[in-house]
This record gives sequence, structure tokens and C-alpha cells, in this order.
Amino acid sequence: MNIHYNNFQMENSKKKKILFIDRDGTIIVEPPVTYQVDTLEQLEFLPGVIRNLHFIRTKLAFEWALVTNQDGLGTDVYPQENFDLVQGKFLQMLKNEGIEFDKIFIDKSFPEDNLPTRKPGIAMLTEYFSEVYDLKNSFVIGDRETDVQLARN
Repeated sequence: MNIHYNNFQMENSKKKKILFIDRDGTIIVEPPVTYQVDTLEQLEFLPGVIRNLHFIRTKLAFEWALVTNQDGLGTDVYPQENFDLVQGKFLQMLKNEGIEFDKIFIDKSFPEDNLPTRKPGIAMLTEYFSEVYDLKNSFVIGDRETDVQLARN
């Protein structure tokens, strides 16, 4: 029995654990009126977040997935170019500190669209539903109820 348990533990330890991390309100400050960071002037990291992300990235064995809802991205009110400028700077600043995401998932829909790709929906993340990944020991880091629900889903 003990041998079987140890084999099970070894098999489980080979599975990849994931950190599903939200962006706005979790890593960077989310503007209270628009809830969209669409200019470089609005890009502001939350206090201590870079230090803590660096610690997690260098000390713990997780794959990282950035999972974010960006309401209406690509529309006239939220042009793709604005997002790309901010997102590029955001990723470069993190990379300069040794922090990189393995995958990035961005849903562009509005809440009223009720698409399965929008958090807390899991349709964007189906590649993680295999024997390669250990979802039971993976985590979601976020600031909203939708992030909590994503973890449950």
C-alpha cells in the first residue's frame, strides 16, 4: 500500500500546477470610473506586487496564465491600439523584473454577451483540462467574485 501511495505521489508531482492570474485590480490599479487601463498614464502597479510576483515566480513551481476580461476591446470606446500599448509596457516592465507569463488569455466580450470564454467561464482555458495538469492544486489569483467563481469552475 505504501509503495502505491508513493507512486501516486510521484505521478501527481509530475503534473503541472497553474496560477491563473487576473490583471486589472490584481497586478495593476483598476481605474474606478472606466475599469479600463487604456493609456500609459493610467498604468500603475499595485504596491508590493512586483516583489511578490517575483518571489512566486522564482521560488514556486507553477505555470502562469494571465486571464483577463477586457470589456469591448477592439471597439471605438476601447481601441485595440490603446490596449496593445499598455499591455506591451505592462509585460515589458514585468519581464525586466524576471516575471513572465507562460500563456495570456484575453476575453473581449461584454458581460451581457454571456460568452463561455468570459470569466468566470472556462472556455478559454480548456487546454488545461488534461492529465498533464494538476488543477486541484492550482490557484486563481484575482480581485473579484468572478475570479473566485473561475476557481470553482
